[in-house]
Amino acid sequence: MLTSSLRQQILLVDDEEEALLELAELLENEGFTCHTANSVKAALVLLTQHPDMALVITDLRMPEENGIALIKRLRDHTARQHLPVIVMSGHADMDDVSDLLRLHVLDLFRKPIYHARLLETLDNLFPKPRMQSVG
Repeated sequence: MLTSSLRQQILLVDDEEEALLELAELLENEGFTCHTANSVKAALVLLTQHPDMALVITDLRMPEENGIALIKRLRDHTARQHLPVIVMSGHADMDDVSDLLRLHVLDLFRKPIYHARLLETLDNLFPKPRMQSVG
């Protein structure tokens, strides 16, 4: 019998539905459980419903509220202030980068995301569980 190979829960936030689903599929194939949100508001609801979320991957530019607003909300929330965040953007400028550094984001990926680099980052953050035979 093999032990479970499920990995951490990850929240993906992006207003582009196609990019969101593609990323979720990629990460679920790696054993992660993905929750998807297309806005900051939806992301905050999911974080409340799933308090054991291990990581947030968010787009920077979204209508209504942007990724920086989401990260600021996380940093202001005592229980989630240390939640790791990865930001993805096709349009980050130096002001964004300095804001992201101040907010202690884990990494910034340019869109389109280079999947191999993202998976390497996630493998370093959450090492793959070793399959162990029981018995």
